[in-house]
Amino acid sequence: MKKKILVIDVGGSNVKVLISRAHRQKFKSGPEMTPRELVAQLKSLLQDWTFDAISMGFPAPVRNGCIMSEPKHLGAGWTRFNFEKSLGKPVRIINDAAMQALGSYRGRRMLFLGLGTGLGSTLIWESNVLPLELGDLPYGSGHIIEDYLGKSGLKRLGEKRWKSEVLRAVVLLKKSLIADYVVLGGGSAKRLDQLPHGVELGHNRNAFLGGVRLWQTDPQTRRAKWQIL
Repeated sequence: MKKKILVIDVGGSNVKVLISRAHRQKFKSGPEMTPRELVAQLKSLLQDWTFDAISMGFPAPVRNGCIMSEPKHLGAGWTRFNFEKSLGKPVRIINDAAMQALGSYRGRRMLFLGLGTGLGSTLIWESNVLPLELGDLPYGSGHIIEDYLGKSGLKRLGEKRWKSEVLRAVVLLKKSLIADYVVLGGGSAKRLDQLPHGVELGHNRNAFLGGVRLWQTDPQTRRAKWQIL
């Protein structure tokens, strides 16, 4: 039987909880949210939900299912927190942009950019998923690229200049990473109405498909289908 997967998409502004595309909940996150507060809110929401395993997308570097550093836009205490013990189910954790990228992937070599509170990024080819930290690239005078493409950049630059910076950066990153196409996700992506060739809009709901795919296995080897690098 297929596992029923609960998908938790933790963002810098909101946490989205999905057990199907039609059955979802959402609550606020932000700089005061700790892992204990997250678990408390989840338990109050999930009392009547049944599921076998959990996929969590998290806005920080993740390696081998472990959160490597504290997130920029949330509270502290995430790197040592045991989610399996607290939630009582098997948990797989991946970078939040990587989870949405996995759900957006449709072959060849794809670069995913998440235009949200910050800038998420992931490169996928064949069965390989490589989460990136492009948001920390130096960009402009004393800034990083996230300062221009994230929410703070949108607020500081205004929508017209922000759109121009996004399109310029997307074209450069697509060329630099030899991507066949770029998918733009995140809450701010919908502001972009004209996109260059090879660049398309994704959808936040793809995070649910990515969370489900995270538990897929190869029918021949019974190993994980997707290699998270």
